[in-house]
Amino acid sequence: MVRIVSDLLTAKAILRRSPLAPVEISPEMKRRIKHVFGQELTPEEAVARIIAEVRERGDAAILDFSRRIDGVELKSLEVSRKEIEAAYKKVDKGLLAALNLAAERVRAFHLTQMRHTFKGFMERGLGQLLRPLERVGIYVPGGTACYPSTVLMTVIPAKVAGVEEIVLVTPPRSGSAIPAPTLVAADIAGADLVFKMGGAQAIAALATGTESIPKVDKICGPGNIFVILAKKMVFGAVAIDGLAGPTETMILADDSANPSLCAADLLAQAEHDVLSSAILITTSVDLADEVNKEVERQLKGLKRGDIASESIAKRGSIIVAANMNRAIELVNLYAPEHLSLMVRNAASYVKRFRSVGTIFIGESSAETLGDYVAGPSHVLPTGGTARFHSPLGVGDFLKLTTVVKLSDEDLEALGPAAIAIAKAEGLTAHARAVEARLKKEGKR
Repeated sequence: MVRIVSDLLTAKAILRRSPLAPVEISPEMKRRIKHVFGQELTPEEAVARIIAEVRERGDAAILDFSRRIDGVELKSLEVSRKEIEAAYKKVDKGLLAALNLAAERVRAFHLTQMRHTFKGFMERGLGQLLRPLERVGIYVPGGTACYPSTVLMTVIPAKVAGVEEIVLVTPPRSGSAIPAPTLVAADIAGADLVFKMGGAQAIAALATGTESIPKVDKICGPGNIFVILAKKMVFGAVAIDGLAGPTETMILADDSANPSLCAADLLAQAEHDVLSSAILITTSVDLADEVNKEVERQLKGLKRGDIASESIAKRGSIIVAANMNRAIELVNLYAPEHLSLMVRNAASYVKRFRSVGTIFIGESSAETLGDYVAGPSHVLPTGGTARFHSPLGVGDFLKLTTVVKLSDEDLEALGPAAIAIAKAEGLTAHARAVEARLKKEGKR
């Protein structure tokens, strides 16, 4: 059963969260860390050791950690063209067509986004140049699961932005193979290099470079807690796109909503992970009860029902709001990664939401379509970071250079002010650099 809450203070307590909350680790994770490192360490301490070893020992450290952490014996890290060609033979025609369709839509959206993103300009001696990053690293989760959709959603925006070299890393499964759909998606999207490695060691390799893996300028893509911590620790040596946590969805519904669809959308996110959050906010007590019943009924037929059930029980909620204004207030408090609007005149409410990763308007705009084929990247801000962060897009792979080209007249007009400010700051060499130009030009 999903907990149903109608008290405003309780609802706000559920929805208020801090990105700086302590990292949650399970007893199993603690056991694995001790097994790998021979002593009890926090995840932060374990990741710091991994980064240090990769920096010192390069490829050897990655191969070592792949064996100790992932249980995979690797002879080489890079995926060959032969392996990619073999992967195509393992993917059925239906999936291949679906991946190509998704790629076309993701590419089309980001080409449109590119036309509406930053522009270069030069006006009155001042301007900016827009340039793509030279090399980026893309992390795609794997190991126990297969995420070809994440390959498309991360590599294609980088390709559209004009990145010169895209290095994709993803953990291999037992037997040292990367799932065929992942390799096919990487080829369709246009990744230049693909490496078999995951976890903190993959992030460390991208950030520092090794014998086989080139150092990148920026690392993008979601991952587990060790990936997140590693991205946090290497930030500064390289750029990162953000610190994506467990997925979350929020549905805003009134009495016109279909309870079966609401339940289906909640479970679609809950099946990702036991740490996923699936929350319904509604103005209808009757809908709350019906959705609760539907969740129980639909759980019975799910392949990952155990995961979804634990997620719903521990982190799911149905909140009954007094009215739509109060419901919108609660949505803005939470700042969700995904927001589905299952209300009358749904489009009329869009401008009232201040912080959301992606908004899905109406029943036909299923969040699952956004996960796979709608077009915008599904790599979105989580944990309330939508307040200051945006979905992954072409802007993540672009950089600006400002340009200053002033005339003698500009020098005469602006120089005295620059001199005055420099002297006020005690930076006499700054002042002299301008004074010398004014004297040379006979302007003073």
